Amino acid sequence: MSTAMDTQAPVVETDEEFRARLRAFLTEHHPGKRPRDAVERLAWQKRWRATLFDAGFAGPSWPREYGGMDLSFRRQVIYQEEYNRARVPGPQGTGLGIAAPTIITYGTEEQKRRWLRPMLRGDKVWAQGYSEPEAGSDLHALRTTARLEGDHYVVNGQKVWNTYADIADVLFCLVRTGTPESRQHGITYLIVDARAPGVTVRPLRDLTGAVHFSEIFLENVRVPVTDRVGEENDGWRLARTSLGHERAAGAMNQAALYRRVLDELIALAEERGLAADAVVRDRLAQFEIRVRLMRSNAMRTIDTIRTHGEPGPASSTSRLFITTFEQDLHEFAVDMLGADALLTREDPGAVQRGRWINGFLSTRASTIGAGTSEIQRNTIAEQVLGLPHDPAMPS
Repeated sequence: MSTAMDTQAPVVETDEEFRARLRAFLTEHHPGKRPRDAVERLAWQKRWRATLFDAGFAGPSWPREYGGMDLSFRRQVIYQEEYNRARVPGPQGTGLGIAAPTIITYGTEEQKRRWLRPMLRGDKVWAQGYSEPEAGSDLHALRTTARLEGDHYVVNGQKVWNTYADIADVLFCLVRTGTPESRQHGITYLIVDARAPGVTVRPLRDLTGAVHFSEIFLENVRVPVTDRVGEENDGWRLARTSLGHERAAGAMNQAALYRRVLDELIALAEERGLAADAVVRDRLAQFEIRVRLMRSNAMRTIDTIRTHGEPGPASSTSRLFITTFEQDLHEFAVDMLGADALLTREDPGAVQRGRWINGFLSTRASTIGAGTSEIQRNTIAEQVLGLPHDPAMPS
């Protein structure tokens, strides 16, 4: 005989219960202070990614079959809000937000099984190999070649401005398999072992004095044909997917991050007795409006992905909006601090360890990386607003 207990519906967790459970996990398992030593820091980040994965808290938008959470749109927003609030380390490498959506969409089942879970768990660090010395925003002009020899491609060329390449285990690269004149029609998407013979990585120092980028030299690097994603010469279509998802994922992350950063800037203005200044208050109010718009636009982009599977050209709107915002925010911060803003983290008298001048310097390149602001404006004009197409640009 069945009882009322037998037929009782399972308890469904509410959004706020999910938020509380996630917040409790992030608090209880917080990895602690970020190590200064680079080797220790990487091990610390990897341990954290493994902790998240093993507990079922990794990959909020990923399918469950590849280790993700497959969260609803609303819960992805909650996840990003709580993750940034907790001040825990983000993923090392650029694979999660860029390569993974491409592999999930275009990869074979064998490729998905081989690459996705180790990437999500942090066992393997992935880095992007797109830009070249003479092919950044003009990406379809890239010159790195891949010549087919039997069941391998032989890759030769150079990549530059590669984030995380110095610690990467795997590179996802665009290479030219067509003629130099083939432009976007002769590009192929390859996954390259970063430790393979012929791969050389050299760090590049930026304005802040730190090393955030590298250049990669590829000399007769042999890549199995089985490590090609999609068809030969169809890499441009895959790259557009990668870049669209990069901007979409970045939009939500940045919206949550800059919600916290702006709150901290407002607190700093109050601490220094500047919150009553009419000009300061006006600028802070403008930033408040822009942070809220950033969040709304990011939510719209994520909803577009869940509905259509792709972020679409509107992702360029988020990218352009965020890069100009973070430049304006840090420029205002150093103006507000005056001469005190000139002290860097090495100076014991630096305000908040020089974070604002460091942010000011590092965001100077924001409107260049991941597609210049000019490229974003072109995309918005042509593909969002429907203005005439620039014949020099690929369709």
